[in-house]
Amino acid sequence: MLLGKKVVVVMPAYNAAKTLVQTYEEVMAHSLVDKVIVVDDASRDDTTAIASRLPNVLVHRHAKNTGYGGNQKTCYRLALDEGADIVIMVHPDYQYTPKLIPAMAYLIAEGLYSCVLGSRILGGYALQGGMPYWKYVANRFLTLTENILLGAKLSEYHTGYRAFSRALLERLSLDANSDDFVFDNQMLAQIIWCGYTVAEITCPTKYFPEASSINFRRSVTYGLGCLQTAARFRLARWKWCRSPLFPYEIAG
Repeated sequence: MLLGKKVVVVMPAYNAAKTLVQTYEEVMAHSLVDKVIVVDDASRDDTTAIASRLPNVLVHRHAKNTGYGGNQKTCYRLALDEGADIVIMVHPDYQYTPKLIPAMAYLIAEGLYSCVLGSRILGGYALQGGMPYWKYVANRFLTLTENILLGAKLSEYHTGYRAFSRALLERLSLDANSDDFVFDNQMLAQIIWCGYTVAEITCPTKYFPEASSINFRRSVTYGLGCLQTAARFRLARWKWCRSPLFPYEIAG
């Protein structure tokens, strides 16, 4: 518990057997974490078996692969069912350090923000941390375009390290979002649509063979999806068209 609020860490997992235990141990090094939820998206390795042996972990396995976005939808539903007041998503591939969990949780527990991102860009060390140059350039281009269309000033929209308040998760129309990687981007656009301010903290990251990453082709698909989301946001803001992602009745 943190200031009387239940903290749940969710891990959307896919073939994470090699790094799951290391990530879990660093997560549980923080006494404020009440529970960990691992959702295995039909992995082909021993992810479920390993997660099932860890203490204080709720494990859910999808019968078939639902995609990264579909995995997150299950993560957040289960976290809310468990009574979470603060939900923090940590990838089990150990690319993002769990050491930032207390800082992210405190910002929400104190009522300062409802959403906190761990930014790889904010500290200026993304390339030194091993981010491929082409991904860095794409990240910068997409973020600039999205900031213009969404009217925000984030350092990046593409981090997978995120913390949310219960009230925020209950307000979002997550089922309207994609089950693919663009889910992350759509979720942030919805948060901005609802009028929330998004906080960011500097997050060092590691790039290594076991860390999950999407290939160039899927990255292009993701990038186009991000641009489409931003365009739909702007058109909905101007009330030129309706979108299930951005309902007029919940606009901030």
